[in-house]
Amino acid sequence: MKIVTIVGARPQFIKTAAVSRAIRAHNQAGADEVVEVLIHTGQHYDERMSAVFFAEMELAAPAYYLGAGSGSQAEQTAAMLPGIEQKLLAESPAWVLLYGDTNSTLAGALAASKLRLPIAHIEAGLRSYNRDMPEEINRVITDHVADMLLCPTDKAVENLAQEGISEGVYNVGDVMYDCALLFAAVAMEKSRILFNLELDKAGYYLATVHRQENTDCKEALSGIFGALGQLDLPVVLPLHPRTEKVLRNFAIVVPDNVRLIDPVSYLDMILLEKGARMILTDSGGIQKEAYFFAVPCVTMRRQTEWVETVASGWNILTGPDEAKILEAVARHAQRGESGVDETLFGDGRAAYKILEKLIAHFR
Repeated sequence: MKIVTIVGARPQFIKTAAVSRAIRAHNQAGADEVVEVLIHTGQHYDERMSAVFFAEMELAAPAYYLGAGSGSQAEQTAAMLPGIEQKLLAESPAWVLLYGDTNSTLAGALAASKLRLPIAHIEAGLRSYNRDMPEEINRVITDHVADMLLCPTDKAVENLAQEGISEGVYNVGDVMYDCALLFAAVAMEKSRILFNLELDKAGYYLATVHRQENTDCKEALSGIFGALGQLDLPVVLPLHPRTEKVLRNFAIVVPDNVRLIDPVSYLDMILLEKGARMILTDSGGIQKEAYFFAVPCVTMRRQTEWVETVASGWNILTGPDEAKILEAVARHAQRGESGVDETLFGDGRAAYKILEKLIAHFR
């Protein structure tokens, strides 16, 4: 059975590491061989956002690199489509495997569906119900053309049912949870980030800012950095290339307590997350990782697709509003210690369950 996996952005490299590992284990067990062909669209082309993840998680080099690069939503998606179509025609896979909600996901879904190739969508069923987010459009379209919908939570299954999608839908758990369990111990052993940055555990806040709704708006970005500047501890912020550019364009002054660093590897990010007093982010995946590691999270967006983290109390939505961000930080600081539901995102074997479903349906 041949699987073509299409990836292009940092979170997808992490997720595919878990599934690729499951495929290798399956093949080493002497079962019918599963061949995985990896297409890297080049959506994240910066060395710090791409190649380092392949090396660190021992991912095989992509069979194809399309070099799509940056551009508007339409330009980037359009740049990917011819290359994806050409490679899919050449490979003729049993499954096209897509992750999440990026432009790479959308391009893969459009190309594969037009060629009538079976599509499996990992992280299916997520909804923020904010159509102003490009990611929401990408995930909705992908879900509606996919043949197998591999959901991370019960809520994702419910969301699909409300849209009339019930066939080929499975709650397999979250592959990001697989990765968190797998790589946390590796990070503790190999990462030197806390030592190199001279950081004490719980002695800093960790922040990330890259979401288009925040970076494209000077008022939003000013509100976020205004709030970060009033926090009582140093703020470590790995700087996304997009954010670096707009900070210059908007002439926003970075507060003295905000320490901008280059984008970091996955293992370094895990250690930064585990050691932080609190995480402030507009990322999707980091909200979950904060939950996995029982670190309070403030999400600087107005909606989230990971509603379970909000319901649990570990995640507070604020948008980019300076006062709301500071209020959320204060609320987290006042709450007592409590545990997290370790079963909310599965049992850490989502990748193996995904592979089992793909093989069963192929047969």
